[in-house]
Amino acid sequence: MVMAFTTFALALAFLPAAFAQSLVTVQVGPNGTLAYDPPSASVQPNDTIRFVFNPKNHTVTQSSFTAPCVPLAGGANSGFHFVSNVSAFEDHYDWIVAGDGPFWFYCEQTNPKSHCGAGMVFAVNPTANKTFAEFQALAIKLNGTASASASSTASSAFATPPAQSWATATATVTHGSSTWTTVYTSYDGTPQPTFAPSPVDHKIFVGKDGLTFEPNEIQAAINDTVTFEFHPKNHTVTQSSFPSPCVPLANTSTSGQVGFDSGFMAVSPNATVFPTFTITINDTAPIWGYCQQPGPPAHCGQGMVFAINAVDSGKNNFEAFQAIANGTRNTPSGSSSGSGAAPSSSSNSALTGLPVRSAGVLVGVVAAVAALL
Repeated sequence: MVMAFTTFALALAFLPAAFAQSLVTVQVGPNGTLAYDPPSASVQPNDTIRFVFNPKNHTVTQSSFTAPCVPLAGGANSGFHFVSNVSAFEDHYDWIVAGDGPFWFYCEQTNPKSHCGAGMVFAVNPTANKTFAEFQALAIKLNGTASASASSTASSAFATPPAQSWATATATVTHGSSTWTTVYTSYDGTPQPTFAPSPVDHKIFVGKDGLTFEPNEIQAAINDTVTFEFHPKNHTVTQSSFPSPCVPLANTSTSGQVGFDSGFMAVSPNATVFPTFTITINDTAPIWGYCQQPGPPAHCGQGMVFAINAVDSGKNNFEAFQAIANGTRNTPSGSSSGSGAAPSSSSNSALTGLPVRSAGVLVGVVAAVAALL
């Protein structure tokens, strides 16, 4: 009995070491500078970063790589920490690393000038494709002016482009000894359909770096596939239309088009396997889509939209499509509640949906369901 108790006690003694995580200290505004020191950190999930505030009034606010000086919806935020020159107490904010990253932060202070615009930004696990230097350079270039209010003002002044002039076209497509005729929808600027003998799978990450599709615009050939990979939080991939970016296509189509919809994909912050949704391209007509999550804030209203085969040389381009979406700040009509059931923790098998033809897309759902830890 004594030996069993001793063994148990020893096991307990080793538990703290087994589960020990690193603590990384970052000075916020040391010696009166508008900087984080160090400006970036390489850490592991569940490590803790302790931001120690120095005299003046700063924040540690999570943002995104593409919008360095704009708070990330649902992201970490220390709030303002005013520290006097005579304070004898350490004021700090602890943030537990919630995954592999990368993660991006900045100071929200704008008085008397934007601290973010002066380069006061911080990166966690930056990558070779998204470096700290690039993130800081963009913050300085924007000078801290890219804000939600500025975006709202810009979108309210935006003039919606004219409606697309659609037409039904017929084309003969050949490949080797095979020839077939295809009927597809088109408008000026849409390329002629071509067959991809070696189909390409285009991957789009959903919510990997904030409220974004990454990339948010691609060109794909007939027979290519597009795979959407969902990352933590709860997003959808829903087909819409150019004039109504934040409304399901089924709710606006006058010709009975249904459109594809992944449904809500809830992903745990600790997930290591990510659910996917795949569509197959069967013509070159533009495809418009968005995330249905109503938030708040509504993800589509924050610009979380994407386009496939948009014609950027015309007025109905992706930039215009996103600008219309940015003007939709409330929950769009026809959206779902967004609660979404979490992926089953007992299943990791692939799910195959029935194919649906709509707006030039053959839909097949491949959901590798993420296990919730």
